[in-house]
Amino acid sequence: MQSDYLNALLKKPVSRTPIWVMRQAGRYLPEYRAVRKRAGDFMSLCKNPELACEVTMQPLERFDLDAAILFSDILTIPDAMGLGLYFSEGEGPKFTNPLRSAADIEKLPTDVNNDLSYVFDAVGAIKTALDKRLPLIGFSGSPWTLATYMLEGGSSKTFSNTKKMLLNEPQTLHLLLDKLALSVAAYLRQQVLSGADSLMIFDTWGGVLSKQNYLDFSLNYMAKIVKILKAEQAQIPITLFSKNGGKHLPQIADTLCDGVGIDWTIELSEAQAQIGDRLAIQGNLDPAVMYAKPPIIEAEVKKILSQFTGKTGHIFNLGHGINPDVPPENMQVLVEAVHKFSLK
Repeated sequence: MQSDYLNALLKKPVSRTPIWVMRQAGRYLPEYRAVRKRAGDFMSLCKNPELACEVTMQPLERFDLDAAILFSDILTIPDAMGLGLYFSEGEGPKFTNPLRSAADIEKLPTDVNNDLSYVFDAVGAIKTALDKRLPLIGFSGSPWTLATYMLEGGSSKTFSNTKKMLLNEPQTLHLLLDKLALSVAAYLRQQVLSGADSLMIFDTWGGVLSKQNYLDFSLNYMAKIVKILKAEQAQIPITLFSKNGGKHLPQIADTLCDGVGIDWTIELSEAQAQIGDRLAIQGNLDPAVMYAKPPIIEAEVKKILSQFTGKTGHIFNLGHGINPDVPPENMQVLVEAVHKFSLK
């Protein structure tokens, strides 16, 4: 497939800087909200391959984006392990059966792909709907990020349960992370077999760790996943994204991933200075800029594009997901600006 997104990720020549946006299929689109209402709730939407395909395609019908990303959730694996994922309005994800002991962790299965067939069916349906027009990105949460939700029972500001285990029972936490790494690798492998053209691992909470703890408890397991996948499917491009991970970029590059996602807390030029042309860089517009007037959005796009000194290897994205109350018209401004100002 000829694709500026895949070419940039592999540092091959591109006609213009490609763009896709985290959560590009989401609540900022009225057509998405209509389908979610029809589905009944978020998880029912995720578990319906036909509807997941429909919402994946919605932003592509509105905007000239350069890639599709599977509509799913990062917490599908813990749900398949029996933790009982549900979403409370305004409170985010929660688990009915969070992990509370080493015994709970020891009992966790690692082979859960049979319970995730709805994800692979959605990948296949999206791939058919795309009809080779655009590449499809598959994804998973990182082992560390999944572990925090599983141990806290949902979102957290302090991560107290997880950090208590890290400090007092590090081997128990390593057991959990190792199980999750094996499950994530198998999950992503099956997404590729179902049609995904590239993969992303979202390490949403890697930035809450100190340097050494990040390397030991987060990046170590993402590196393990990359190694497993590359040994079996060397051609599949893999991007790692650690929110607030700008201080770890050289170590992320050492994993032999193909791309690194950066948030807005590090300048694109600074990221490039740290890792040179070792791998592609994805990012990194502050999501808040999407509330701005069109000239301001365009100016911020120009600023980021001007910071990148290479001819290829940059994939434009937000530094995190698009916010639900962003006007869709501003997404149009963003996409057009990236393409207009980056023509080679």
